[in-house]
Amino acid sequence: MSWTIPPPPSSVPLPTVAYSNGHLAPSDRFAHWRDLLSHTHAPMDLSSERSDDFLARQRVIALGDVTVWPAAFPPVVFRRTRKLIRQSDPESYHLTLMLRGEGVADWGDRTLRAGPGTFHTSDSSRPVEIRSGAARGRILMIGVEVPKAVLPLPRRLADRSVGIPVPDSHGVGSLLSHFLRQLVQDLPEYRLTDGPRLGSAVADLVAAVLAQGAESGAALPEHINRATTVLRIRAFIQQNLGDPALSPSAVAAAHHISTGYLHRIFRTEDTTVGSLIRQQRLEHARAELTDPRWAGHPIGTIAARWCLTAPEFSRSFRAAYGMTPGEYRRAHTSTGTGAGRG
Repeated sequence: MSWTIPPPPSSVPLPTVAYSNGHLAPSDRFAHWRDLLSHTHAPMDLSSERSDDFLARQRVIALGDVTVWPAAFPPVVFRRTRKLIRQSDPESYHLTLMLRGEGVADWGDRTLRAGPGTFHTSDSSRPVEIRSGAARGRILMIGVEVPKAVLPLPRRLADRSVGIPVPDSHGVGSLLSHFLRQLVQDLPEYRLTDGPRLGSAVADLVAAVLAQGAESGAALPEHINRATTVLRIRAFIQQNLGDPALSPSAVAAAHHISTGYLHRIFRTEDTTVGSLIRQQRLEHARAELTDPRWAGHPIGTIAARWCLTAPEFSRSFRAAYGMTPGEYRRAHTSTGTGAGRG
């Protein structure tokens, strides 16, 4: 399975629905958002001390079977009762990444308090009450819905993860947090054809996060272990692009694997490790060519920042973008300064 996020083709944008209730009368805002959330997640009883003027915004991102929805809203109480479950059950697991605020979830036999930097899990088939609050008035979160049928993890492990917090500061929690934040930030770059692959990546990472919460060291399918290792390596490369010592052997050493194994796990990707390093360095340099903060800097200085020599940079840039760095800078800025000409 490839986790490469491709450059956007000139096609249909990734399906998203942006919602804000600010245009409604204050008395109508809460009911409207409650109906929207019932379609996004599952039917729930909601109540809020701010229901008389409940300003909320939400974006629903469709990734095949998987749905991601960043949202901002005032404190609210969610109740998923047995009666509502009997009426409608989408048979899904829900993960919440808290960015601001906190929540206290009560399943009867288990209570969880989660704040920023923590994932918590719920199951649409289990009754729960979630009381959310925020010292600064609004809750910010990213929600993920994964149907049980497409989650590549034994049901017993996924069920055991409900009510167990998973930090987003390390391990697979960090990988999923980084992936979701990047997805939301770079949303305009993705297209309809990217959706299923992004959804598969999210489902694999969710499975790994649930396994981590349910059982330390739980056995995961080999393709998930391989995919999470690849994503961890990609994140490491992004963080170390400015290091001249970055190379396939350095990447392998940092992850305590052999260079041969590193190349083997990248066989299912659209690139090699060496090519990925070059491509990412080239992409960062390309972005700085049109960044106003670097307008007065020579092109050679920008190339050197990303460990690219002048001849290599010019040749690789032309091959990737169809023009020299100087031509690109002049074509994408209002003025081409003499210092920036290649």
